[in-house]
Amino acid sequence: MTRLTERFLRYVKIDTQSDPYVSTTPSTEKQKDLSRLLVNELFIMGYTDAFLDDLGYTYLKIPKNAEGFTPIGFVSHVDTSFDSPGAPVNPRIIQNYQGDTIELNTQISMHPNQFPSLKHVIGEDIIVTDGHTLLGADDKCGVAEMMELAERLIENPEIKHGDIYLCFTPDEEIGRGADHFNYDFFKASYAYTMDGSRVGEIEYENFNAAHAWVTFTGKSIHPGASKNKMVNASHIAFEFHQLLPKALDPSLTEGYEGFNHLTDIKSTVDHGQSIYIIRNHEMSLFEKQKDTFEMIKNFLNENMDTKQFHSL
Repeated sequence: MTRLTERFLRYVKIDTQSDPYVSTTPSTEKQKDLSRLLVNELFIMGYTDAFLDDLGYTYLKIPKNAEGFTPIGFVSHVDTSFDSPGAPVNPRIIQNYQGDTIELNTQISMHPNQFPSLKHVIGEDIIVTDGHTLLGADDKCGVAEMMELAERLIENPEIKHGDIYLCFTPDEEIGRGADHFNYDFFKASYAYTMDGSRVGEIEYENFNAAHAWVTFTGKSIHPGASKNKMVNASHIAFEFHQLLPKALDPSLTEGYEGFNHLTDIKSTVDHGQSIYIIRNHEMSLFEKQKDTFEMIKNFLNENMDTKQFHSL
């Protein structure tokens, strides 16, 4: 097993899920469990200037050992998605994968026909979870790569380089990873985010993104006496979603096509909330998508009292 693999397996076992429902930074203190480990490992390597700030960002400057190089940076995030359980992670290495069905557990399996990305790793050693949690490769693979870079540079001083900046951020999965980035410290002219999909892939552009938090207020009346009185917040949430363009559901889009992705919905009769991710590469279309959310909100607000909308 390579040192890089050992790092990755060590990191994924640390629960670092972020939480979109709180406003603190970082959104979860447990993200710092991995960040503190990274600082300690960097100290052991010999980087005594590595530090973790109060907001959960870990930084390191690797000083230049030669002139004439442009300062560059690398960034990855320690948090994992909140969409699925983040612990306990039980990784498994499949050596020399041959394209057959991968049985994660008795209920979940993967095959290249369903997951075409598996076709790109035939003949490779791959790491999977047991299907009960996220693996956390997004983005602990990037974290492991950057830590490996730091160790290789200090082990091989003959590799000439300019100033190199590393940053491990919290809360990327909830859209806040850059909110408190220390640009005064991170003086790179160019930086690369170590986060992606296929091996060897380089992405040189990005999409526009926003969150929409839509709140629905109903009126809870005993169902035995609710005629012409009850307003069910859950029904309003359904109606709101049905008014969004169906063609922008992510299950129907690809490539540069934008989407509105419903990531979470919680509702009772008197109160509900839906959370959406809004994305588009084209700024004008991105703004139109956001305007659509506002138009639907205004339409529902204007028609709820008269029941015009509910009679459709």
